[in-house]
Amino acid sequence: DIKINAVYTANQGEGQNEKLMTAISGGNPPDVAYFDRFEIGSWAAQGSLEDLTQLAESSGVKKESYYPFAWDEASYQGKLYGIPTTTDSRLVYFNIDHFKEVGLDPENPPTTIAELEDAAEKLTKKKGKRFERIGFIPWFGQGWFYGWGWSFGGEFYNPETNKATANDPKLVDALQWMTDFAKKYNVEDIAGFTDSQGQGAMDPFLTGQLSMKVSGPWEVSAIKKFKPDLKYGVFPIPTPTGENHTTWSGGWSVVIPKGAENKEAAWKFLKFFGGEEGQKIFSGIARDFSVIDSVNEELGYKEDPILKEFVNILPVSHHRPVMTQGSLYWNELASAVENATRGNGTPEELLTKVNEKVNKELSK
Repeated sequence: DIKINAVYTANQGEGQNEKLMTAISGGNPPDVAYFDRFEIGSWAAQGSLEDLTQLAESSGVKKESYYPFAWDEASYQGKLYGIPTTTDSRLVYFNIDHFKEVGLDPENPPTTIAELEDAAEKLTKKKGKRFERIGFIPWFGQGWFYGWGWSFGGEFYNPETNKATANDPKLVDALQWMTDFAKKYNVEDIAGFTDSQGQGAMDPFLTGQLSMKVSGPWEVSAIKKFKPDLKYGVFPIPTPTGENHTTWSGGWSVVIPKGAENKEAAWKFLKFFGGEEGQKIFSGIARDFSVIDSVNEELGYKEDPILKEFVNILPVSHHRPVMTQGSLYWNELASAVENATRGNGTPEELLTKVNEKVNKELSK
């Protein structure tokens, strides 16, 4: 009994939603928007999204139905602003033949940072300054600092104080480890290697020039398409102790922009899209993981030998901090990794600077 007009707008990248912002400011927003969960905190803080807390409570839409990180990322200061829909996670892919060739057991991949270093060393082949094959590059692919920071047991943000905690000692340890790795293998030689690599069929993991890499579940379809005979496996991002493995996840949501004309109809749509039935339909088409565990099970993701590993780690996954300066924090952390690995400042100095810059903006 509700007619929906779907309007497509090209995704302009993180933080680049000008068309939607203009529509909200002009008092003529769409009733529903498909929205990157990462942006919910900053948009909610500006008053650009409708608060869904009461609607969810009266409709029986509960946090317990979803993976905890997804619900939390769709909330800001204790209130719900979006219904989560899709998600992903990150693990380490490894080449089984390479492991066997150097005497590593593919059935027992690295669980600790020390074992990862040992495997990387055995797998690497270098002639002079040129890598014929490199075992592992921590920051390559999806090796973002968030993943390593959480794996080292650090925390990036304190929601109680609304402050970034980039210089948490465990985050400093994580960046120090990445910096030491860069020094050991000579970061300029690594940069020369990565700069010469391609994408798609020429991805170094697919061409056999890289033995291990951090990536997400989308890599599975790329391997099927470009290198179907590749023997590979996945394992959780190692930790210093070999325990408490974790990951981080992004994903999308549906929101009601502030001032939507048909709020009641919009909520009906959100409830359906974010519920089990809607999730089953959408995840079945998009081939993305759902934020509801039972849907992933029903769609067979838990039966696939590789995809099940990505799904199984979701209950302990992290989301990026829900804050008004999420994009700034992301960029500053990426710069800190770049500078530290290239020897431009110590990890502690660089992460302290990130803190100062982000917290200055958060306090405005």
